[in-house]
Amino acid sequence: MHQLILGGARSGKSRLAEKLAADSALPVIYIATSQPLDGEMNARVALHRQRRPDHWGLIEEPVELARVLRANASPDRCLLVDCLTLWLTNLLMLEDADRLAFERDQLLETLAALPGQIIFVSNETGLGVVPLGELTRRYVDEAGWLHQALAERCQRVVLTVAGLPLTLKGTAI
Repeated sequence: MHQLILGGARSGKSRLAEKLAADSALPVIYIATSQPLDGEMNARVALHRQRRPDHWGLIEEPVELARVLRANASPDRCLLVDCLTLWLTNLLMLEDADRLAFERDQLLETLAALPGQIIFVSNETGLGVVPLGELTRRYVDEAGWLHQALAERCQRVVLTVAGLPLTLKGTAI
């Protein structure tokens, strides 16, 4: 089963994804897309590490998500990707303007063929005001389009608010 867990900042989406991964009773590989470049982000990464069981695998990949998924997906494994909006940010910041479209298309084309359980975590950014700057508007647009495309392809889509899951598609949690 492929799942998409959406929510705002501190909504409980990562905690829910981690619980679903643990409840799968499968070996888990956590795929981290963040690049902790400052003290605040290092603290966030440390918090996520403290919550994860020591026996979970970890792959840190800020850009080539589809490649990592293809290499690690298996019927007897759960992959947890946290988070897609950080991945988008990494792609937006590259000097190669075509790389975002390439990596996004690779992910969407690869998804249907991936075996096993895959849980995607992403920030829902489209519920606020329209950003003023061109880059932030593009970020919100790209995140929205990615979420729509993934939601179409995933068997379950969940929105988290205040730590509570609201199932938008598929079986309720």
